[in-house]
Amino acid sequence: MLTFSISQVLSHNPLTSTSDFLTCHVMAQTLPDNYVQLLDELKTEIRQARLRATVAANAELLRLYWHIGNAILTRLDKAKWGERVTAQIATDLQREFPEMQGLSHRNIKYMRQFAAAYPDFTIGQRAVAQLPWSHHLILLEKIKQPETRLFYMAKASEHGWSRDVLSLQIKSGLHERQGKAITNFEHRLPAPQSDLAQQLIKDPYIFDFLTLREDYQERDLEDALTGHITRFLLELGAGFAYVGKQYHLEVSDQDFYLDLLFYHLKLRCYVVIELKRGKFQPEYAGKLNFYLSVVDAQLKTEADQPSIGLLICQDKDRVIAEYALKDINKPIGISAYQLTESIPKELKGTLPTIEELERELQSTGVAARKKGE
Repeated sequence: MLTFSISQVLSHNPLTSTSDFLTCHVMAQTLPDNYVQLLDELKTEIRQARLRATVAANAELLRLYWHIGNAILTRLDKAKWGERVTAQIATDLQREFPEMQGLSHRNIKYMRQFAAAYPDFTIGQRAVAQLPWSHHLILLEKIKQPETRLFYMAKASEHGWSRDVLSLQIKSGLHERQGKAITNFEHRLPAPQSDLAQQLIKDPYIFDFLTLREDYQERDLEDALTGHITRFLLELGAGFAYVGKQYHLEVSDQDFYLDLLFYHLKLRCYVVIELKRGKFQPEYAGKLNFYLSVVDAQLKTEADQPSIGLLICQDKDRVIAEYALKDINKPIGISAYQLTESIPKELKGTLPTIEELERELQSTGVAARKKGE
């Protein structure tokens, strides 16, 4: 028989009176030995059933929206109906189903787009059905190419992105950066780990959430990235767990410090990231190769895969980077980073520098104080 302490009973069932507690205590003493296990199994089953019901309801809603959009789209093409008829359909449907949301004229136009984007709803239906309607609206608004849309659809479903995260990833052009880094993974990692590692690394990385002076140093970049660790982890991608910055290693009574150390949960390995201001230099790869050897010797366990290095530089020459990695023993990738988004050509040279902005703000403050006096 199971016996429960007072603290255990109170922690699971907040009681409002002494009699409630006594009743619960007596019941607890008479419960079978496997009661807790049974209760956990039932809770798990209920949660899974609720999740399946939610997914099924979402899939059914999307199927309904597709059928509405497809019916209107077909008749518009055949009968040359105008926008006025679509607006009337929305009005009539709202009158018939006043309790149902999503039947506005605007949403019905999105249903037409949805049906046009997926003319055969059975193709890729699983990927389509897993995302909420609000995510599909973002995909329809921001992406025109079907292949690109499916890329973001799969990523959003795999990682559980919110609408805001999905918008951010689209804005940063993730599909153009994913897997584009220069690496030696193919020759230094076993398959399929090499393919997975390649797809996890981007080029370039976008750090446009940072504000740094033009004369910033590498340590300033480290501090800023770890100060915005949530955004930094989002840019790195799913699976990265932060271990530390300036991580200390000791070799033959000498001290060495890794810029950033992560552990990747899916690859099951340590990831050493070195940040470099300015152009990539071949000697950077040799130093990182040394760091990886030490990490594998001092931190890696039998359960871990070989550690991976990532050099993120302000700029790089592809040919030099490829030669630098050619005879390196450890798996290393080389990427660039951007602190700001691309500036249109017509605006380059016309935007003020940080120093000019500071001078302008300072002069404005002085003028304001004089006026106040």
